[in-house]
Amino acid sequence: MKAGATQAVQKAQEAGKAGQAKIEETRAKHHLDGLFRDLGAALYADHAGRATAETAANITRLYSEIEAHEAENGEASDASESDSTDESSGDTPAEGFKL
Repeated sequence: MKAGATQAVQKAQEAGKAGQAKIEETRAKHHLDGLFRDLGAALYADHAGRATAETAANITRLYSEIEAHEAENGEASDASESDSTDESSGDTPAEGFKL
């Protein structure tokens, strides 16, 4: 009985560690999503002629933050594209296509 309890505790600890890792992964993804959103807004403002004096500096800073984030957490991927692509429609990206 004692061995079963020990095994159950070990499994619970492993599940807790896996859950914590998933939480950290989700937090990192949300942070990266925010960086991409802010970068897109800054690039659009620049393109549309609505850039401010800080826009160029913000764009540079956001690129640097994204690069640092990817160095720490791995390269970003757009899972929404691969999940929503209907292969039967022929709307798949060209081979080797990368953002």
